[in-house]
Amino acid sequence: MSLEIHEREREGVTILDIKGRLTVGQGATVLRDTINRLMNAGKNRIIGNLENVDYIDSTGLGTLVICFTSLQKAGGGFKLLNLNKRNLELLLLTKLSTVFELFNDEQDAINSFFPNREIKRFDILNFIQQQGEES
Repeated sequence: MSLEIHEREREGVTILDIKGRLTVGQGATVLRDTINRLMNAGKNRIIGNLENVDYIDSTGLGTLVICFTSLQKAGGGFKLLNLNKRNLELLLLTKLSTVFELFNDEQDAINSFFPNREIKRFDILNFIQQQGEES
């Protein structure tokens, strides 16, 4: 399955609804090209909605980091939304959960771009405790 990206905007923040596999080849290239195109258009506040991303490989992880770094250097940000259990565990294992801001709620992710708004970030400790209880 190839990677599909649907773009939408809310309150001046671009939301990328990503579907498929974020892997070496076409998947990683499509995301990187989309981010570059948006940055060239002056859009540097981006949320990656990963709800429908079923698999991320090492190249996909690297692409997420490149997108994060590029947007940060451009004065913006790249936040991640709605990670499934497997992808969240991958970010925890690679310690990238300390780099990315993670969210379960789209409005909280949008609010994170506005310093005066209250936000609720993803609770990693709670997630780990839940996993321990399920084991």
